[in-house]
Amino acid sequence: MKKLIGAMLACLMAGSLMAAVPEITNSTGGIKSERGNTDLVTDADAAPMKNFRKDGDLYDRQYMHQPPLIPHDTRNYEVDNKVNKCLACHSFKNASAMKAPKISPTHFETRDGMTLGEVSPRRYFCLQCHVPQADAKPLVENTFKPVEALN
Repeated sequence: MKKLIGAMLACLMAGSLMAAVPEITNSTGGIKSERGNTDLVTDADAAPMKNFRKDGDLYDRQYMHQPPLIPHDTRNYEVDNKVNKCLACHSFKNASAMKAPKISPTHFETRDGMTLGEVSPRRYFCLQCHVPQADAKPLVENTFKPVEALN
């Protein structure tokens, strides 16, 4: 009998507690995000693609050992375990004919310093480090100052 009364009290209390809990909505709760004031469950339009800078109009490097930025669009470039579109122009074999910079010799080295005959697997996915240059306003304020030696 005690168990039955305890269960009934628990149900009654749960019912009164549920009445006190506000209904859950899909709003952002007033948080401003890059999506704007769009509910998280609503599909928003994709942001427009940024304007890529033209060949020859390059950004300078900002710090030592910064990977060079890509001065062209890479949309639809296939880079996977079997194909690397970047190497069609930047490989040692094709760079001169394509008038493209050659891939750095460091991209042929293993972690242990051994030189390989092909691009090292850890350097094969170019877009991990090299990103396209774009004329885009910063998403957040930036007070970074480049290394003076690079000026």
